[in-house]
Amino acid sequence: MAKVWDATESSSAASDTAATVAIDPPQRRVWDLPVRVCHWLLVAAFITSYVTNRLGVTYFKYHVWSGYTVIVLVSFRLLWGLVGTRHARFSNFVRGPIHTLRYAVGWFRGEARSYAGHNPLGAWMVIALLMALFVQSASGLFGNDEIFNVGPLYGFVTNETSLKLTSLHRILFYWLLAAAIVHVLAVIAHRVFKKESLVVPMFTGKKAYHVVPKSEVIDTSRIWLAILLIFLLGAGLTWLVAHAPIAQYEE
Repeated sequence: MAKVWDATESSSAASDTAATVAIDPPQRRVWDLPVRVCHWLLVAAFITSYVTNRLGVTYFKYHVWSGYTVIVLVSFRLLWGLVGTRHARFSNFVRGPIHTLRYAVGWFRGEARSYAGHNPLGAWMVIALLMALFVQSASGLFGNDEIFNVGPLYGFVTNETSLKLTSLHRILFYWLLAAAIVHVLAVIAHRVFKKESLVVPMFTGKKAYHVVPKSEVIDTSRIWLAILLIFLLGAGLTWLVAHAPIAQYEE
């Protein structure tokens, strides 16, 4: 009878384990597809902008195209922060200064809680990078290289204003580069000290189940809404460039 009881218990335990696994899968989805695609395309566009700038004036048109890409993507991400899925919305992850300070102190003490989406420090880094990228890309549209290439919206401003915006465009790049380095170091520190990867979820969209409560799992990416927003933003920028005054450099 003992053997029968053991087998029954073992079978019951196995069933309970299987049920638990079915209910609590190893990973749960937090990042929608538009957020992930936008993130990596921004990385690619930023690198492309830098490379095409370093290659010289003959690559200016490619530099402009990468700038178009950045401004559309950043504009989309800002809108998606209002109408996107749960963890994409700013209202879900941006915290006040006191909450953020408490999180920072807790992090250094090894007591910081985990967040399904962005943590408070990461949230402010996201906001800072998005705003800086927007100003960077927008200012480039009005700039000039002081040789013969001018931005597509140069005709809207005076040459003096264009030169000021060009200077801002150049200086801001180094601030953006520094911020990007800090961002990468923070991701590495998070992996080393909290043993949690932030990079893999930005590819897969999923985090470990113990970090993501069931109530915070997303079940849709709202892809069609994202496509519509990208189309409207791209069309709007195309219209603006097409109807801009003829851009001719003033010596």
